[in-house]
Amino acid sequence: MHAVLIYDADCPVCRKTVEWVRRNALDPGAFEFLPCGSAETRRRFPAIEEADCLAVIHLLLPGGPTLAGGRALPEILRRLRGYRHFAGLFRLPGADSVARFLYGEFARRRRRFG
Repeated sequence: MHAVLIYDADCPVCRKTVEWVRRNALDPGAFEFLPCGSAETRRRFPAIEEADCLAVIHLLLPGGPTLAGGRALPEILRRLRGYRHFAGLFRLPGADSVARFLYGEFARRRRRFG
C-alpha cells in the first residue's frame, strides 16, 4: 500500500521535491502524489484544509496518521532508496523538535528559493 503525499503544486521547490521523492522511491508505487488544491485531494481528504496543505506537505500513511511538515520527513526518508538510514536520526533526543522548527522556517521562505 502506498503513502499519499499532498503538496503545493504552485511552489517550484515543492514540485522539485516531489520529483526527487519520485526518482528515489523504493518502488514506483511507494507514493501517490496529489496537488493540494486538486478536486481529487478535496474529494478524498476533505478534512485537510487547503490553507494547511499550502503551508506544509502532508503525508497520509496507509491505515495510519496524517503527518504534516517536519513530522513527515522521517516517513518519507524511510521510503527512499539510499536515504532510509537518515530516518533513524529523527529518533535522537530533540531531533523531532529541531526538524519541525527547521522545516517550518524553510517552508515559510521556500518561495524565495524557487
